[in-house]
Amino acid sequence: MTAIEVAATAGAVPGAGRQPTPRRRRGPAASQWAAAGFAAPLLVYLILFYVYPLWRNIDLSVHDYTIRAFVQGNAEFVGFEKYAEIFGSATFPTALWNTAVFTVVSIVFQYAIGLALAVFFRSGFRLSGLLRAMFLVPWLLPLIVSASTWAWMLNSDNGIVNSVLGAFGLAQINWLTSPDTALLSVTIANIWLGIPFNLVILYSGLQNIPGEVYEAASLDGAGPWKQFWSITFPLLRPVSAITILLGLIYTLKVVDVIWIMTTGGPGDASTTLAIWSYREAFGTGQPDFSPAAAVGNLLILIALVFGFLHLQLQRRQEDS
Repeated sequence: MTAIEVAATAGAVPGAGRQPTPRRRRGPAASQWAAAGFAAPLLVYLILFYVYPLWRNIDLSVHDYTIRAFVQGNAEFVGFEKYAEIFGSATFPTALWNTAVFTVVSIVFQYAIGLALAVFFRSGFRLSGLLRAMFLVPWLLPLIVSASTWAWMLNSDNGIVNSVLGAFGLAQINWLTSPDTALLSVTIANIWLGIPFNLVILYSGLQNIPGEVYEAASLDGAGPWKQFWSITFPLLRPVSAITILLGLIYTLKVVDVIWIMTTGGPGDASTTLAIWSYREAFGTGQPDFSPAAAVGNLLILIALVFGFLHLQLQRRQEDS
């Protein structure tokens, strides 16, 4: 072997003629398992706190559950008999009408007052932060405290509202014990409770509107009212939609405020679907869970309908 051949053999790298081994890639199964691992806690949460309660509520409504049936576990299957029972009840038209009035009036005034306050605070002035914080107090208080306070204020004998009316020589009003004013009283209390929520959400939406848009509108000669209808209100539409939807869902299920103030009375004057469901299950001393569950499912269905309508409107806005 010559010196050149020896040098060439010594300088050769072992395995230099081999092709590099391709790096092993993770298969699709590994990424799917990782995705499933991240989704598992959410799925468990949804099943435990949404799917199972909904299924249980449906099961309650299609069986004749009494206290004995709960203990013995032998509730009779009755199908849609309980739904026919609630639709044929004399309470159903009154409860449905009261629910519609209570919900619509509450949402309209909560949104209008919340939007007015949000626009007012947007200008930014001294002590605006402190005033906004004070407006959050009704939202931070426990509902039992707020409802009890309103019940005391509207008390017919020693309430502060009737005391003020008497100081001006006006007649006393039976706010909570008269069929003509009971629903109005609980609606006013619910409006007061919902204003802070609308204020916070709408104020946050206003912060996302660029100030340059208002400056350009001012240069074009648009006044505050024109700016509101041409700029603020249209650009705030997506935030307004979700605010109204959340307010609707919350108002449909209000029980504590009405129950503490009037217990749905006098008679059925302030009875809503939510109050009717609660009263059937817990308010009479003789629980009747199946009709209560049927009324609850009706409320869920109404909320789902409005939720789907919101999604359809949002999809159309995105497409346009």
